[in-house]
This record gives sequence, C-alpha cells and structure tokens, in this order.
Amino acid sequence: MASVLGEKERKKIVFPSKNELSEAMAKYTANLSAKFCKERGYFTLVLSGGDLISWLSELLKPVYQESIEWSKWHIFWVDERVVPLDHKDSNYKLAFDGFLSKVPIPIANIYAIDQDCAALGDAKGAALLYEECIKRLVNRNIIRTYKSSGFPQFDLQLLGMGPDGHMASLFPGHYQIKEKAKLVTYITDSPKPPPKRITFTLPVINCASYNLMAVCDEAQADAVAEVFKDNLDLPSAWLTADVEAIWFLDQAAASKIPKGH
Repeated sequence: MASVLGEKERKKIVFPSKNELSEAMAKYTANLSAKFCKERGYFTLVLSGGDLISWLSELLKPVYQESIEWSKWHIFWVDERVVPLDHKDSNYKLAFDGFLSKVPIPIANIYAIDQDCAALGDAKGAALLYEECIKRLVNRNIIRTYKSSGFPQFDLQLLGMGPDGHMASLFPGHYQIKEKAKLVTYITDSPKPPPKRITFTLPVINCASYNLMAVCDEAQADAVAEVFKDNLDLPSAWLTADVEAIWFLDQAAASKIPKGH
C-alpha cells in the first residue's frame, strides 16, 4: 500500500447500517464546516452523485440547520454528467432537489457546470469552463492551493464508488485516471451512461484536505475488497488526501475485505 498512501494508512469505519453511516457522515461534515468556517471564513465542499445525496439528508435535521454557517459554504461537483441541468441524470439536479434547495446556501456559492455546454452536450467545453471557474475562485482565495503544486485544495470531498471501482468519472481502463496536468478533464465514452461527463482529475481529488468515501450495499463488496488489497487497476484504490482519507462502509459493502486489511 505504500506505493499509493506512503506512510498513511487507508482508514475505514464499518457501520451496522446506512442510517448510522448517514448520521456519522453528517456529523463529520458539520464538524469540518465549523473548523474551516472558523479558520478561513469559507467551507468548500465537493459532492458526487448517486446515493450520497440521500445520505446527506441528515444535515436537514434542526440540530444542523441551526448550527451550520450555511452562508459560508461553497459547493462543487467532483464529476458531472453533461446533460441539461434539469435532466434526471444531472448530479446538480439530484443535489439541488434532494438537499441544496432545502438549506440557505447562497445560489452564487453553488457552482454547477456551464448551462450552455450542458444543454449542447459539449463535454470538452464544460470541462474547460469548470476549470476556469475553479481557477478564479483560487485567485479570490475561496479555494486554497495545495502547498507549492498550484492545484486547488478543497476542504472536504464526499465521494462514492461504483461496483467496477470507479470514483468520480475516473473509470478502470480509461486514460483520464492518468491525467496529471489538468484540473478537470472529460470523457465521451463512459462505460456507465450517460456517456458524456466531466470529472476532477486524480491530483485534484487527492489534494483535498479531507476525502470521505461512502459505500453501501453488497454490490460494491468485491470492489471494496480489491481496494483494500491495493488493486491499483481500480481508480478508487488511488484515493488519498492531504490530512485524511477515510472510508465509511456499511456491513454489506465491507463483507469481503480480507482480515488484517
């Protein structure tokens, strides 16, 4: 594992059910929000799609609604499907309908992909414009930079993994996982529909201060086991972070991890 993580251990917490996982993810997010809002006056949070948004609903409870400084949150996506923003496959729509529309985050602090590129299905243009957006926010010091690398450093990314071991829209056997220079790249032949997507590159993902990978259900158990055996053919096995990369798993997802891993 040293080839990927260096001296860092791949951390995991296994929860009895999705409910406990969801509660823990909300608490983890809220604690980091308090930390970064106090330290820098902003909290940069990167979302993904899938079940993660429904698990975030814990943050809608009064204890969080009243304590979180929502006006200081800035929301991004680790990947996005290049479809109109009101399309059922849009990660933006999923997050907006299920979470963002229910909390008082300023709309100007929610950074969706370019609406015109999305409507036209222009993946390359959408990736270029999203990268430009991130660079502007780095220049405004809303997003930090990672040490001397020049890469953006987000405070927290909430990630998920597919049964094939993909994370964001970095898929096994596709070249995007090897992109080292760009902040955002694109894919037009995604093995999972829809085919056109944009995605953060691996260096950007791994420069985050905190990365939380949340995985539930038995369908992902084989891929989870391969990650913890350090099978680097799986993009998710490359996940690290500046401070902490942690895996939140339910018992079903963790069921095939070899003992001692």
